[in-house]
Amino acid sequence: MLDMTVPDLLDRRAADTPDQGVAFPDGRCSYPELAAQTRRLAQALWAQGVRPGDSVGVLLHGGLDSVRMWLAAARIGAVTVPVNVRLKALEVAYLVENAELRILLTTSEFVALLTEALPGLDTGHPGRLRLAAAPQLHTVVTLDGSTAAGCLPGAEFEGGAASVPAERVSAAQESLDPADAVVMLYTSGTTSRPRGCLHSHTSLVEEGGAVAERLGLRPDDRFWTPLPMFHCGGFDVAMAALAGRCGMVHVGTFDAGRALRQLVEQRCTVGFPAFETIWLPVLDHPGFDAADLSALRLVINVGSPERMRSMQARLPHAVQLSCLGMTESCGFCCMGSPDDPAEVRATTSGVPLRHMQARVVDPETGADVPAGTPGEFRFRGVSRMLRYHRDTEVTAHRIDADGWFASGDQVVADDAGRLRFLARLSDILKVGGENVAAAELEGFLSEHPAAGIVQVVGAPDARYSEVPAAFVQLRPGASATEQELIDFCVGRIATYKVPRYVRFVDEWPMSGTKVQKFRLRRLLTDELAARGVTEAPKIESGRAAAG
Repeated sequence: MLDMTVPDLLDRRAADTPDQGVAFPDGRCSYPELAAQTRRLAQALWAQGVRPGDSVGVLLHGGLDSVRMWLAAARIGAVTVPVNVRLKALEVAYLVENAELRILLTTSEFVALLTEALPGLDTGHPGRLRLAAAPQLHTVVTLDGSTAAGCLPGAEFEGGAASVPAERVSAAQESLDPADAVVMLYTSGTTSRPRGCLHSHTSLVEEGGAVAERLGLRPDDRFWTPLPMFHCGGFDVAMAALAGRCGMVHVGTFDAGRALRQLVEQRCTVGFPAFETIWLPVLDHPGFDAADLSALRLVINVGSPERMRSMQARLPHAVQLSCLGMTESCGFCCMGSPDDPAEVRATTSGVPLRHMQARVVDPETGADVPAGTPGEFRFRGVSRMLRYHRDTEVTAHRIDADGWFASGDQVVADDAGRLRFLARLSDILKVGGENVAAAELEGFLSEHPAAGIVQVVGAPDARYSEVPAAFVQLRPGASATEQELIDFCVGRIATYKVPRYVRFVDEWPMSGTKVQKFRLRRLLTDELAARGVTEAPKIESGRAAAG
């Protein structure tokens, strides 16, 4: 499918799979309906002056429009830039300018945010904006019909389609090159300022086909995800469903109860919750035990081996497998196979998909390391991003002359080439000169019966430079103390790995789907500074005492 564009694939599905489509809480749209609606919306975008290569921002909660607008922009060669709905005004202002948005599609819910982010929006002329903070932006559309000052109402936007001949859109689609950029997905910003990753039509189409192949998707499947449509995982599911001739089901704005009902009522067969912060609330929901999830045959998650085993045990009839990838690889780069043994699926993320290549290297020398030796995960292939937008220096630093992308992830390969994620190279603590992988400690602590989600960060320490600190969200109805969780570790893991601080949380600072660990570190650092604490307490328990 190297010669196919995203709208070409949609049109093919509209012709050969008319009974399938996409479903969100706000409605369902068959593939023929989706094809027709996106042609009309492409005319509306053209009427607003959007041309090939222009950036189209989409700031929407999960719904049919979050798919329709992206596919409409793709028809005329524009580049969709999904905007994280969790961003605050300063972050939105940065993204709008950095992405060089020409038009931004949103709803009235976000007008106050945009007015704060973009001074002058509320006094600007709809469709002819001139904003100092965003010189490229000329139009903000409120799709729900709001007549907010400075914004073009959705009805007027859609009405503009009548002024553009359908043939104009068809001609634009026919002139597309599969190598053209189609989406710009911003990195999560958990460790640095977000960067826009440009992906081509080929990247998305090939990713969808490879995922559909690895999962064995069938025309009667319904592929479910709660991952937002500003996350690469949302696009992956949409493209895999198109490639696999099956349906896509999306929960919209995540709610555990809604997710569980949707899985039952839509008889979803394949699920991609991905993160324990999403899947555990579903498994722990009061209605879970009574829910009929017999249609669910595959679940794709990531997590420590301990967590993967426990989640598999909660839903034994559905095969759970893992994956490895990132925004720069268009999501999935490696994925387990449903045919792998359970322990292999719990402890590895499988081998690269058919269109990708992976290596494990010494991060200092770039030389390949043997199986069983930890190293940096590097990859290349048609779903590797084209480049970071407006950042040639970092692009050149991360992608070498042979096309290999340096991920910054530490992994290890087994003898069969299956990869297992160990940690972010930047997420390895240096405790008195000893390396401590946060992911290892998170996996260990998750074995405690009261522990739900665990995140480990480094806390500043005058003696050791830094020490492990654990933030823990307890399971529903469970209780534990800081000392109980510390004692759980003492004598079972090396003393330098034992968390010296434990803090309990009810919610997490999120970038969208990932916990922002830098905010947890800052929170604890500020707390310790306010209390005048410069050195962690010694480990004290009935079983051991150590410095």
